[in-house]
Amino acid sequence: MTRILTVAAERFPIAGTFTISRGSKTEAEVLTCTIRDKGLVGRGECVPYRRYGETMEAVRAAIETMGDAIASGMTRAELREALAPGAARNAIDCALWDLEAKISGRPAWETICAAAPVALVTAYTLSLGEPEAMAAQARANASRPLLKVKIGGEGDIARIRAVTQAAPDSRIVLDANEGWTEENIVENLATAADLGIALIEQPLPAGRDAMLADIPHPVPICADESVHAARDLSTLRDRYDAVNIKLDKAGGLTEALELRDEARRLGFSIMVGCMVGTSLAMAPAVLLAQDADFVDLDGPLLLARDRAPGLAYEGSWVSPPAPALWG
Repeated sequence: MTRILTVAAERFPIAGTFTISRGSKTEAEVLTCTIRDKGLVGRGECVPYRRYGETMEAVRAAIETMGDAIASGMTRAELREALAPGAARNAIDCALWDLEAKISGRPAWETICAAAPVALVTAYTLSLGEPEAMAAQARANASRPLLKVKIGGEGDIARIRAVTQAAPDSRIVLDANEGWTEENIVENLATAADLGIALIEQPLPAGRDAMLADIPHPVPICADESVHAARDLSTLRDRYDAVNIKLDKAGGLTEALELRDEARRLGFSIMVGCMVGTSLAMAPAVLLAQDADFVDLDGPLLLARDRAPGLAYEGSWVSPPAPALWG
């Protein structure tokens, strides 16, 4: 068996500017891993994330170091032992899933899903900004059933009030991206509860979130930066009510499926989320998210240009991937 692994850096412009508590960006930088075997091609996409110490250069190098092992027939199980959770492993793992589907002639969903996959409602993300600007974003998207609102800093109560007033019929998830503090979290949670917020992601920094075990949760709290792989869950049970599973954090669909199942067993609610990437990155996550409580796979909706072919989005509904894209 001789499989050929290649990796390419690609950039896709974002429609406008995407801003969270840690900064802003105007393009999605992704790495696309391709594995070829006897005329068939499997692909996977990852988004290196500096919050986790990843760079485009380092992740690309990590992918390339697996070339000989992939050529010798490395399996997804062996890949999990060879690389730590993260973007590099995700790109290779998803490329292997795609290649396996093509070799077998059996779509990936038949292995992943309990039934044929269906279209899902995804959140649509509003960037962090001043309350008036965020209200304008919310008003423009008030017809969407689920909005994810980036917050995380001074003035968040005004932001929360602004977006809930501007989109009164939407369910709202707040994503603080570790931006709250021990001094303001209780007040912020109380305000969020009064305004009917559905979920709050990662209010406190990972590693400094022990306080969550000792304060009321009037709104369910979801771990994001605090959870990467299934092994992390046992330490989070007294702090979080839900977990956000992202393929780039988990290091691929293989790990993410185990993480989902273990999280369910432990009683966590499930969100399936994403970095800002293209439809190729979202495709396996749509299958993972078929029974999720919250779906946040709007990456392509934030781009000025997606891959072709891409996922089919209709409003906030995203359909399962066609074989020409992935799986």
